[in-house]
Amino acid sequence: MDKNEKWLQWAVELQSLAQAGIYYGKDVYDVERFERIRDIAAEMVSYQTTIPIEKVKDLFCSEIGYQTPKLDSRAAIFQNDKILLVKENNGTWALPGGWVDVNVSVRENIIKEVKEEAGLDVAADMVIAVQDREKHNLPVYAYKVCKIFIYCTVLGGKFAANIETVDSKYFGMDELPLLATEKNNEEQIRMCFEAHHAKEWKTLFD
Repeated sequence: MDKNEKWLQWAVELQSLAQAGIYYGKDVYDVERFERIRDIAAEMVSYQTTIPIEKVKDLFCSEIGYQTPKLDSRAAIFQNDKILLVKENNGTWALPGGWVDVNVSVRENIIKEVKEEAGLDVAADMVIAVQDREKHNLPVYAYKVCKIFIYCTVLGGKFAANIETVDSKYFGMDELPLLATEKNNEEQIRMCFEAHHAKEWKTLFD
């Protein structure tokens, strides 16, 4: 992590410790102290990033229980040795996917996300990798994210523009468009190609 982002690592750790204290604390005064520590951590992030404090608290302080990473699932779908990317409203391209909803499994979620974003019905065949997002993607978030890349095969369906994506296309490794690098970068796309070409792929994990 860059030295300029060390403050964020401290803020995240303070928030995590405070949330655990709130959840496990028995003394009402200790709980109040932990709540104040969590508020200070959110204020640190807001001050350093100029993100409104209300938004930081919504992202940073709304969960209950022991702090765990959020799950982000991404689908690797190939056709003629090219990988499927979807074009988002801001003009950047990404592997279909998104946050794993609380009421579905990782497999169910990636099937749902591909249908929503790419219009395709797929089978989720293999986990390519499980990554700690902050080791691979920028900017660093104020919360931990676990990224799961899943190899999928198409069963049917057809793309249709929707509220999240405006286009869908297959790309070769040497012709990648402008990527949504906070979600997937060239290193991660290359990893998916390597899994596609491998006779036997062993899941990677951080």
